[in-house]
Amino acid sequence: MREPLALLMRPTSLKEVLGQTHLVGKDKVIFNMVHHKQLFSMILYGRPGCGKTTLATAIIHELGLRYRMLNAVINNKKDFDVVIEEAKMYGHMVVIMDEVHRLNKDKQDLLLPYLENGLITFIGMTTSNPYHSINPAIRSRCQIFECHELELEDIIKGLKRACKSDYLKNIKVKKDVLEYIAKLSSGDMRFAYNLLEIAYYSTSDFHVTMDIVTSINNKPAFFSDKNDDGHYDVLSGLQKSIRGSDVNASLHYLARLIEAGDLDSIFRRLSVIVYEDIGLANPSMGPKVDAAIHAAERVGLPEARIPLGTIVVEMALSPKSNSGEMAIDAALMDIRSGNTGNLPEHLRTNSTTYLYPHNYPNAWVKQQYLPDKLIGRKYYQPKTTSKYEQSLKSVYDKLNELEKRD
Repeated sequence: MREPLALLMRPTSLKEVLGQTHLVGKDKVIFNMVHHKQLFSMILYGRPGCGKTTLATAIIHELGLRYRMLNAVINNKKDFDVVIEEAKMYGHMVVIMDEVHRLNKDKQDLLLPYLENGLITFIGMTTSNPYHSINPAIRSRCQIFECHELELEDIIKGLKRACKSDYLKNIKVKKDVLEYIAKLSSGDMRFAYNLLEIAYYSTSDFHVTMDIVTSINNKPAFFSDKNDDGHYDVLSGLQKSIRGSDVNASLHYLARLIEAGDLDSIFRRLSVIVYEDIGLANPSMGPKVDAAIHAAERVGLPEARIPLGTIVVEMALSPKSNSGEMAIDAALMDIRSGNTGNLPEHLRTNSTTYLYPHNYPNAWVKQQYLPDKLIGRKYYQPKTTSKYEQSLKSVYDKLNELEKRD
């Protein structure tokens, strides 16, 4: 038995990497890093099949470095010890680690000193957002790069490359069949290679037809139009329809995603929409969306369509407000531009001058909370599209008036 086609087709140089031009394109960060023959510890994150491992191994092969592959879950502490001893023997080792978000404290404590002294250069890979899921001790020692989902053209390019390789000898396949496989993959190159390889060996004469492919995997591929605008456009259509309170369009785009079986994308997008577009206009909607997602996960398809359809109707018809998003973005803009300042002395951990609001009438006492240089800054701008946010505005205005009094 030979290795799967997806492994055989794995690039050995940056120029062979599909997509990720924001990282490996000319004069981009990883391109220049390799050009200068320098490698730093990093974490690559993105959806399955987008090319994280491919990118990591392409970097290593192009630089000609020694490396070992580890998995944070499968490999035990003894495996880690072996790699460290090997690194000591050669003077340096690159460790490529999958599922880095699952790295436990024992293994982490084992690695950290060698990341610090440069004996090991670390390339971690994860499908989870590293800013939420990876231990800060590891995260602080690595640069974080997001790998984007591959475009339809990237997948087709990879499939054509496979058809010209020695691994699929005498293959006969039309362009429309390759395009169909690419659409079915939803940006997952590994899935596309696997489907093509199975179809190839499912024939007697290596002639891969549409009938062969659909007999193996007949999951419909739904895109916006004949121009193949793509998976993310359908998600965008869902969000914009809910934001625009068009319940019928919202259900249409939800149905397309359900029919494609893409529950994970639905869950993520609904979780964003409820806080980005509904927010303080209807704060009870957040827990409702979370409950609908849990119900859909519990029952799976096809029943998952019921809680999802129900909650999307309610979201589309709910009052809308983006004041929460606008407020945090305004605050982040100050932080990112260096407009911060020091905390007032009485807010610090060991302060003895802090006034405890609960000791005062209505749990409020006048004291400074923002740094000196930001006094008077207003991030939250209330909207009055709902009774709930009107009530928040009333409290907000009253507190602002109290602050102005001597």
